[in-house]
Amino acid sequence: MDRYRLERRGVVMTPDPNDPREAWGVLNPAVVRGRDGERYLLPRMVAENNYSRIGLCRVLGDDDGDPVGVERLGVALEPELVWERNSVTGGVEDPRITFIEALDAYIMTYAAYGPIGSRIGLAVSNDAKAWRRLGPVTFGYDRDLGADLNLYPNKDALWFPEPVPGSGGTPSLAMLHRPTWNLEEFATLGYDAAPPGLADSRPGIWVSFVALDAVAADLSALTNLNNHVFVAGPQQPWEILKIGGGTPPVRTDDGWMSIFHGVSGEYVPGVALQPYVHYAAGVMIHAADDVSRLLHRSVQPLLEPQTVDETVGTVPNVVFPTAIDVRGPRSADVYYGMADSRIGWAKLTW
Repeated sequence: MDRYRLERRGVVMTPDPNDPREAWGVLNPAVVRGRDGERYLLPRMVAENNYSRIGLCRVLGDDDGDPVGVERLGVALEPELVWERNSVTGGVEDPRITFIEALDAYIMTYAAYGPIGSRIGLAVSNDAKAWRRLGPVTFGYDRDLGADLNLYPNKDALWFPEPVPGSGGTPSLAMLHRPTWNLEEFATLGYDAAPPGLADSRPGIWVSFVALDAVAADLSALTNLNNHVFVAGPQQPWEILKIGGGTPPVRTDDGWMSIFHGVSGEYVPGVALQPYVHYAAGVMIHAADDVSRLLHRSVQPLLEPQTVDETVGTVPNVVFPTAIDVRGPRSADVYYGMADSRIGWAKLTW
């Protein structure tokens, strides 16, 4: 597994200084191949007061097909609905897109920055350009878990592109996500809000499922998930605070591969844009027959903040991978946020 390599290649998109919608940066994009063969990049565009939209761009490539820039096409989603806004600001943030062949549709997950903090929203498209909301994700109550996941902020959601075995082996669609329960507001109430029996309350990666037959009958069933299973939590010093999903999973000979992020450093209470955290990236391999089981994860990060573009910005010292574009049998382009300010790309090989 040590053969996985992630090599930074350059900056793909920087904020337009003449567009107030990008005043605080462009970052954390989704990237997908449209039915027309074009690469579409959907960045998080951040305006003053941390107000986020999801843009729509076409990736420009050189003679070898490597990304060199973008052509801005407009806005894909605005924070229009009640659950996407709060009393201070609003946001549709950090999109990830998966083409699910069994549905013949592009499915977007995004973080809706609403009244309870971040909540997972879903949208669907036929062409990767025009998007229709399916609604917020709800998590069925699990008596064995002993907690209602709908009560907690959640983000970093990613769909597997193919049906996988779910509960009892039922063909299912699976979504990785990252609920968070060790927040300051819970501590002020005088109790530990983490599910009972959870050994470590630091935020980690979970997977939830929905039966394929239910979604085939009604696409809105994608928003109703069950059978929640803990996948992974922080282990190494570079991910000591929390981990979360990054790029949508890709099937390889090793299993389902995805790039994830780990966070270290120090949190400043009550601050939205944290100045002392450090985001790095590694690889995870999920078993093909049970995506809740990991076969491998990086001990050392594959990518850490090093360049000025990654160490200086709205939030310094951040590399945050959110998109992957497979280019060959053992290579892919990974797109990532740089210091919450701009978008870079790196070449992944294995």
